[in-house]
Amino acid sequence: MQFSQFAFLPLVLSLVAGVLVPGAATAAKPVAQKKSAAETPAPEPLAGQSVVEGGVPAIPAKAWLLMDYDSGAVLASANSDEPLPPASLTKMMTSFLVEQALRSGKLKKDDLVSVSESAWCRGSSTESCMYLPLNGQATVIDILRGIVIQSGNDASKAIAEHLAGSEDGFAKLMNAEARRLGMTHTNFVNSTGLPDPAHRSSALDLAILARAIIRDSSDYYPLYAEREFKYNGIKQGNRNALLYTDSTVDGLKTGHTQEAGYCLVTSSKRNDMRLITVILNTHSAKARADESRKLLGWGFSRFEKATPFAPDAVVTNAKLGFGKADTVAAGLGAPWTLTVPRGQKLQTSVQLKPELEAPVAKGAVIGKVIAESNGKPVGEAPLVAQADVERAGFMLRMWQHLVK
Repeated sequence: MQFSQFAFLPLVLSLVAGVLVPGAATAAKPVAQKKSAAETPAPEPLAGQSVVEGGVPAIPAKAWLLMDYDSGAVLASANSDEPLPPASLTKMMTSFLVEQALRSGKLKKDDLVSVSESAWCRGSSTESCMYLPLNGQATVIDILRGIVIQSGNDASKAIAEHLAGSEDGFAKLMNAEARRLGMTHTNFVNSTGLPDPAHRSSALDLAILARAIIRDSSDYYPLYAEREFKYNGIKQGNRNALLYTDSTVDGLKTGHTQEAGYCLVTSSKRNDMRLITVILNTHSAKARADESRKLLGWGFSRFEKATPFAPDAVVTNAKLGFGKADTVAAGLGAPWTLTVPRGQKLQTSVQLKPELEAPVAKGAVIGKVIAESNGKPVGEAPLVAQADVERAGFMLRMWQHLVK
């Protein structure tokens, strides 16, 4: 079967304009029967809640969310726990499992993956395909690109069969990983996001997954920013329109089915702050890009990074019992930054473990420091001992006991 790469040029051009054809697992109806984006009525703008008062954006979608990457804090959201059809946002879990298998050595980039008839795309316009050859083979790294960039259902099914023997078996791995990550409103039935009544996820869960990909798949995360991939003589463009219009956006995934509407998970890093957005079930490819852009702009304008203490600062001196020293310096075990509303000052308080006694090893957690803004907790970090303190000898301990 031959395909001309020029047939896909309109796709790339329309992507730049933010008005794409459906870009993930698509509904099982011919394109001619689908309503165009212009014919799909826009949902009512959905106002959300935020950690800052006033000015929270209203997004025409069934659910949406804005998350701070560093802390995982939800900065603004609406219906973020509602289980909804995620369409090809599902493939973020598929790609994440592939990436973790590569990291662990279970897979290698040049391992060959066979394409069964059940995984093969027949070249119709009813689903997204990488266009793997039937009964052929492709390398794992090409398969991963086909999932992330081309949203290939064939790539997703082939790697699912390769890793778990079947797509059903792979779905069990997906759900086990979802539970490990704390995705409490998610149930995966397949590796693609093709419609199934039991296949659901929430905006919060998908943000948790996006954060895990960025954090734990750093070697492979740059794939999510690649704008195109050519395989089997066919060049296809990434359907995330923001990759073409915003240089700070570097991921993650689009999705669309008739039931799920148009969905998008994005990540953007500006200076030292990274934000993640999730839009579920809006009315067009343009809307999912526009509303994600709106959320990112609002988030970067309303929040900033704050550093309560320098990494080497002594936060407090903790009293010790029965040690060769009466106190031990306590500080942060790692650099600590918070995302807080712009212009608001931070207040900090310290909680130490009660009745601290020697011996204490350098680096041992002996308490925590809590940061608040406007009277509300915005984060906490462990306090660790900055030095070793040996236990006192018998006579000194007896004297300390009598004094105490």
